Amino acid sequence: MAQLSRRHVLALGVGGALSVASRRGAAASEGPAEVHGISAFGDLKYPADFHHFDYVNLDAPKGGAFSLIPSVRAYNQSYFTFNSLNAFVLKGEGAQGMDLTFVSLMARAGDEPDAMYGFAAKSVQISPDKLSYRYTVRPEAKFHDGTKLTAHDVAFSINALKEKGHPLIQLQMRDVKGAEALDDATVVVTFAEKRARDVPLYVAGLPIFSKAYYATRSFEETTTDTPLGSGPYKVGKFEINRFIEFERVKDWWGADLPVCRGSNNFDVIRYEFYRDRDVAFEGFTGKNYLYREEFTSRIWATRYDFPAIKDGRVKREEVPDQTPSGGQGWFLNTRRDKFKDAKVREAINYAFDFEWTNKTIMYGAYARTRSPFQNSNLVAEGLPSPEELKLLEPFRGQVPDEVFGEPFVPPVSDGSGQDRALLRKAQQLLQEAQLPIKDGKRFLPNGEVFKIEFLTDEASFQPHHASFLKNLNMLGIDANLRLIDAVQYRTRVEAFDFDVAINRLTMSATPGDSLRTYFTSQAAATKGSYNLAGASSPALDALVEKAMAAETRNELTIACRALDRVFRAGRYWVPQWYNKTHRLAYWDQFDHPANLPRYAISDYASGVGERTLWWYDRAKAAKLEQAKSQ
Repeated sequence: MAQLSRRHVLALGVGGALSVASRRGAAASEGPAEVHGISAFGDLKYPADFHHFDYVNLDAPKGGAFSLIPSVRAYNQSYFTFNSLNAFVLKGEGAQGMDLTFVSLMARAGDEPDAMYGFAAKSVQISPDKLSYRYTVRPEAKFHDGTKLTAHDVAFSINALKEKGHPLIQLQMRDVKGAEALDDATVVVTFAEKRARDVPLYVAGLPIFSKAYYATRSFEETTTDTPLGSGPYKVGKFEINRFIEFERVKDWWGADLPVCRGSNNFDVIRYEFYRDRDVAFEGFTGKNYLYREEFTSRIWATRYDFPAIKDGRVKREEVPDQTPSGGQGWFLNTRRDKFKDAKVREAINYAFDFEWTNKTIMYGAYARTRSPFQNSNLVAEGLPSPEELKLLEPFRGQVPDEVFGEPFVPPVSDGSGQDRALLRKAQQLLQEAQLPIKDGKRFLPNGEVFKIEFLTDEASFQPHHASFLKNLNMLGIDANLRLIDAVQYRTRVEAFDFDVAINRLTMSATPGDSLRTYFTSQAAATKGSYNLAGASSPALDALVEKAMAAETRNELTIACRALDRVFRAGRYWVPQWYNKTHRLAYWDQFDHPANLPRYAISDYASGVGERTLWWYDRAKAAKLEQAKSQ
């Protein structure tokens, strides 16, 4: 779920690269210096002796329950259901919240773009060539059954995830050679030359499993047995497809670590699962769960008028989102012949009237997405800079000429829902692509009728398709929407068995190896990857490598802007929209830090949000109960 990065680390130390053999006998003073944290470009806010993160409340009380519905998913998880407690493999529908039950080598800071500090590991030594990371595991770390968490467990976990984890994990660990435990306290992770800049941080954030536990169990299979964890929570009650609870470990070994003080405050965290968003909203109004981040503008604008809102029992907040929003849109499966021609893909873009959709269906709440790096300084604007041109010139003649000019911007309509000028442009592009129209039907070059099936598992998205499909049908395209259940949807999308599907490209503030999962030829050929469009070109592959190899933030910015130009020129998607705020609603029995950290406002944004930083307010809860009885 996390997307992390790095270049060089503060205080990297001196000396030659250490082989595994020499490391066994070398004194620490002979090798690289120990550091307490790592980041993409060496910048760390917190010193080695920091006591806690600035944004937490050290006086936050422990107790109470926090309940929510899923708002973010990773690997094999679904928003709507679950049937397995194994959330890091391809099989099954993994339960939300399983990350709460495990620790990682390092934990990220919510007020820095990508910095990580010691968690299960108290320190790390990094070789001068940056190809080996030697972690020292904390002696107090232990699993929930009381057994010691050792370097052997760390090495097992990294190697198992690399070999047997979800395909997305395997893809992001391509540059990991492996991990080896030198003794109970020391594990060395080695990386391939020219590795992606952020791979070490990705590895540092992976869950640590018990080697002994999996000695008699399959790592790859779905299971309803609770895996042995070591995190601040353990699995409590659950009912497949309906809910799962996580109980705070009262004597947890890591509670007083600098990265944990003031966090993990709830006694119980519970996820509720609904098959329908409207039904889920009704569940919130009925207090079946207590916290909701609202993603549907229609509901936010029209349905937050129920009694508990009016009398103050439910609070609403809009918190500015200062993080990259990424890119959400309809992705056109270019693995299918009918979408091979970029002119066809561009014509489909002209059929979507965002202005009408935003005004009529979404209450003007959204801005138009134009880039997968939306809401960041990585978005390409205007003509390419000289630095961008230097990266793009080798591909002149291989990429559209547009790449060397102004980047593609989605068309702006007259807001009528059927902008005739835009539809004429679409008609012209289809004719140029040799897709004739006869008796009102559009035909492909092979003589077949041009049909497009839009696939979704969310009924709430149906209104957003209506005008789009109507315009496509006016162009002679037989376009329809198919709504299927969440399990079938994930199976089909992971197998690339679709024409058009919605995806969100989630970007970190410092994108790195995760770019491979969205833009590369390897990802296009890897089932389960996020490259739904099948975008595949030498230019994209090369620019992803440039971005991952960037040695400064400026170099990263230049590479991502060049990548943005090539991707947008490919017309691989129909960009949708994004929200500049987090819309939060919750029953008024919680509190949170006054200054929520920029990169951890909500779990949707970072995976480090409300579950971790908020707390239960007994006085507020008592008032709620009193109001209920009146």
